[in-house]
Formats: sequence, C-alpha cells, structure tokens
Amino acid sequence: MTSVEDEASERPSGVARTLVISAAVLAVLLLGAAVGLLVKLPGSTSTSSAPASGSVDVGFCQDMSMHHLQGIQMANIARDRSTDPEIRQLAFDIASTQLEQVGRMKGWLMMWNEHEQNVSGVYMAWMNAAGIHGHGATTPEAGKPVMPGMAVTDELTKLRNLSGRELDVYFLQLMLRHHMGGAPMAEYASTAAGQSVVRTLADNMLKSQSSETELMKDYLAKRGAAPLP
Repeated sequence: MTSVEDEASERPSGVARTLVISAAVLAVLLLGAAVGLLVKLPGSTSTSSAPASGSVDVGFCQDMSMHHLQGIQMANIARDRSTDPEIRQLAFDIASTQLEQVGRMKGWLMMWNEHEQNVSGVYMAWMNAAGIHGHGATTPEAGKPVMPGMAVTDELTKLRNLSGRELDVYFLQLMLRHHMGGAPMAEYASTAAGQSVVRTLADNMLKSQSSETELMKDYLAKRGAAPLP
C-alpha cells in the first residue's frame, strides 16, 4: 500500500500544488474511463447491450459518481490538513479508491452514450425501478444534501476551517455518515444491476467501505468521540 509519507518530502505548494493535484485527478479519471471502455469480458457491457436510460446501471453510475466525488473532496481536505498519520493514510486510501471507481463509472456512462451526471434532478429513482419500496427518490432542497450521507456546504466549510483533533474527529464523523448513506445504493446495485461489471463494482464498494466504516468507528472511539446523530 502506498503511504502518504512517501510523498511528504517533495510536496508542491500554492498554484503549482493545485495544478499537480488537478492533473493527478484527471489522469486517474481518464485511466478509469479507459478501463471501463476496454472491458469486454464475457457478460460485460457492450454497445449492443447498453442499459437503458433510467436503469439501475445508469442511475447507479451517475448518482454514485456524484456521491463519491464529495467523498474524495472531504478526503483530500483531511489528507492536506491533518497531522495525524492514521487520518492522513485513511484519507489517502479513500480518495485513491474512489477516484478509480469514479473513472470506471464515467467510462461506462460514456460508452453507453449517457450523461455523466443525473440531469433529471431526481436522485435514486432507479432504486424503485423494480417496485421495491423503502428507497425513496430524493430531490435537491435548499440547505439539504441531495443524497443520503452527503454533507452540506456549511459542513464542508467547517471541515476546511478546523485543525488538529477537531479536524480529525469531524472528518471521521462526516465520512462515516457519507459511507453509511451511500451503502444502500451499492447494496441495491450489487443485486439489481443488469451489467455484471456494475454488480461486481457495487459489491466491491460494499466490502471496502464496510471495512472502512468499522475502522472509522474505532478511530472515533479512540479519540473519545461518537458518530454524528
């Protein structure tokens, strides 16, 4: 596993650092998109079997990409500002994993000739596609997250302005809520998606995030803090 300490000695600053980060993000997204476009294994996606707009596959890739991108944003804040090696390593791992997953999902959406983002303004409607109840679609409301687990603007601003133990604890609280909020989407897609590659990706998300969820709970307890209510 790559460690954040491996990069600490020659880390750029200011505008140069921003450009490096932007280039790295773009490179990972392009790599993931290329992987998504090149997957042609038996049972995988192809242009002749592209899922329909509004399907579980398309909806999951659109909404989970958006959900992941905020997780990456929070992880990058923690990685840059925390002085705790445990927090920085966790943030690095989350950002790296979710960047690659976003690249895959956007690559599939491109291959399916679908929008990279949900343009209907209604999120998670695909979870009701099979008539399964208990997963209501959500629409954006002023001051409220668009999907379960998402942080609002004020929370992200607060995270950026904290330091030390307060930063570490608040990051863990926000990211734990974020993981738990996104889990039902991954759980649903892991069984209901039509494409095997989408089901496999969703299942992998569940496994990795379940492990991270337990780790974050332990880290919070270690720091004398509790999850957000």
